[in-house]
Amino acid sequence: MSVKPIAEDQPANFTWTAESEAEVAKFIARYPEGRQASAVIPLLDIAQRQHENWIPMAAIDAIAERLDMARIRVMEVATFYTMFNLAPVGEWFLQACTTTPCWLRGSNQVMKCLKDKLGLDNHGRTVDGRFSLLEVECLGVCANAPVLQVNDDVYEDLDYDQTARLIEALQKGEAPAVGSMTGRQGSMSQDGPTSLVSLKDSDGVPPWFAERQAAGGGDD
Repeated sequence: MSVKPIAEDQPANFTWTAESEAEVAKFIARYPEGRQASAVIPLLDIAQRQHENWIPMAAIDAIAERLDMARIRVMEVATFYTMFNLAPVGEWFLQACTTTPCWLRGSNQVMKCLKDKLGLDNHGRTVDGRFSLLEVECLGVCANAPVLQVNDDVYEDLDYDQTARLIEALQKGEAPAVGSMTGRQGSMSQDGPTSLVSLKDSDGVPPWFAERQAAGGGDD
């Protein structure tokens, strides 16, 4: 993964909105005096959501001052986590997982589709500003790999065609239902459920118990 970009054009200042200020105060209050730095991650998230999904340097300074931290300490956190953006991102912010489970399941085809359909490479942004792409590490949905996060939502079971379908919907401003793009429920087998298909047969006896009795397993 490449170094996280930092916007060259920066706003001169950053001021918390009333709504953000209430959230900031709530999180800081969770920590004892002298431990306010523990709130740095939620404050970065609040600043990012307030400022069109990216964090300007003025916000870094505001957070550092509020939490009595050195600016570099706030930057260390902001640059470590891929969830924080230090430059403008698209209306649809795409985060593509290419860690081993997703790679084994075809994340290269997801990346290829994003390149073919949107012309995007890692850290790329479309000319119209609607889409941007970031290659990330594990998104925690390995059983339904490969996956793609769009803003705060994760789409699962993707391949080239399903990714194309997702992009086409987003271009129309119509985000599909979150979750599996193939209709898979939870993390069940792609062929459908393989256990607990029916808890009871027509006689009211669980199939596993009937099979055990037939095999001489008794009722112990």
